Amino acid sequence: MTTKTLSVAVIGAGMAGTTHANAWRQVGTVYDLGLPKIRLATIADAYLPFAEDAAERYGYEKAVEDWRDVADDSNIDIVSIVVGNALHREIAEAMIRAGKHVLCEKPLADTLENAKAMAEAEAQAGVVTSVGFTYRRNAAVAEIAKLVAEGHLGEINHFEGRYWCDYGVDPNTPMAWRYRGPMGSGALGDVGSHLIDTAETICGPLVSVAGGAMTTAIKERPVAKGHVTRGTTLDTSELEMEAVTNDDVATFTGHFANGAVGTFSVSRVAWNMPNAMMIDVLGTKGRASWDLARCGEIKVDDTNSPAGLGGARQVLVNPDFPYFARGSSMAFGGVGLTQIEQFTYQAYAFLQQVAGVEGLPPCASFADGYREMQIMDAISRSAAANGAAVDVSHLN
Repeated sequence: MTTKTLSVAVIGAGMAGTTHANAWRQVGTVYDLGLPKIRLATIADAYLPFAEDAAERYGYEKAVEDWRDVADDSNIDIVSIVVGNALHREIAEAMIRAGKHVLCEKPLADTLENAKAMAEAEAQAGVVTSVGFTYRRNAAVAEIAKLVAEGHLGEINHFEGRYWCDYGVDPNTPMAWRYRGPMGSGALGDVGSHLIDTAETICGPLVSVAGGAMTTAIKERPVAKGHVTRGTTLDTSELEMEAVTNDDVATFTGHFANGAVGTFSVSRVAWNMPNAMMIDVLGTKGRASWDLARCGEIKVDDTNSPAGLGGARQVLVNPDFPYFARGSSMAFGGVGLTQIEQFTYQAYAFLQQVAGVEGLPPCASFADGYREMQIMDAISRSAAANGAAVDVSHLN
C-alpha cells in the first residue's frame, strides 16, 4: 500500500473542474482513515485568472495556465482532467508518460479514434486511469441498483431516463467546444453519457439501441471575443456567428441483456431546467424512481404495501443506502444529499485504487469510457439510419 502523501493537480477551473478541486479537498474527511494524505498542489487553466481564483478558493498551492507545467512537475502524483473533450487524449497521454495517475471527465474523448487510443494507453500504463461517471456514486442511484440486483422489484422490464438541461437554450449563449463536433457529441455526449452509465449501473449492459433521433434547435451561435463563463450571453448585433454542428436534443431506445427495454431522452435546450435528471425503473414486483432535484430520496412502490394502500412512498436517503453511512458528516435520514458528494466518493474510490487497497467499487476505466462512446456512436448511427436498430452486444 502507498502511504506517502500524494500531490494532486486539477486541469480545468470551470464549474466541473472546481468540483473536482473540492472533492480532492474533502477526500480525507470520508470513510476510513489510513489512505495517503493529499497535498493540494496545482490548478491549471488556459485562462489564468480562473485558475488563480479556484486555487485561492479551494486551498491549492499555485495556479498555472499551461497544463504542460503539471506534466513536467515530478512532484505531482494524481491529475484530474476537466477540460474540453478534444483535449483529453493529448493531456491524458502526456500525464501517463509522466507517471501520473489520471482521472478524466466524461465522455472519454471527442472521437472514437481518440477514445480507443486512450484505452490502449491505459492497457500499457503503469498508473491508475479512470473516467468520471459520478452518478454511480450517488447513494440514491446506488440504492435503486441494489434493489434491482437483490430482486426486490422482480424482473425488470422497463427503464426510463431523462436528462434535461437548459445551458444552451438561449441562442445568445456564445459558441464553445460543446457546440462543435458531429451529431452525437452534443447533448448526447455531454449529459447522455451520464444517463447511459446510470442505466447500465442499475439494469446491466445494453445489447442494442434503436429509434435514434437528434435535432439541432439553435443552428448558430455568436463567437465571443475573449474568455467567457458558463451562462454568459452576448449581444449578437455586431458579432460573427458560427454554425452549431451537433445535437441539442437526442432520444433513443435500448434493449438490456436482462430483457428489459429502455427509453431515453437528453437535452441541453430544455427551458428553465438547469440540471434535471430523472429515472424510473419498473419490474414485476415493484417500481422505483429518482429525481436529481430531490437528490436525497427515492420513490418506491412494491408488494409490501397492504391491499388498497399501494402507491409510491418517499424513502429518504439514510445510512442503509450505499455510500451514505460513512460518506456524510451527519448521516441520518432527512439530512439530504447533493450532486457534490458523489465527486468526493469518486475521489476516495480512485485514491483507494492508487493506494492498492480494496473498499468502494473501483472507478470506471478508460476501456469502460471507450465502450460507452461506442454505444453513443451506435445511437448516432441509428439516428442517421432513420432509427434502425444497432447491435452493441459485442461490446459487453
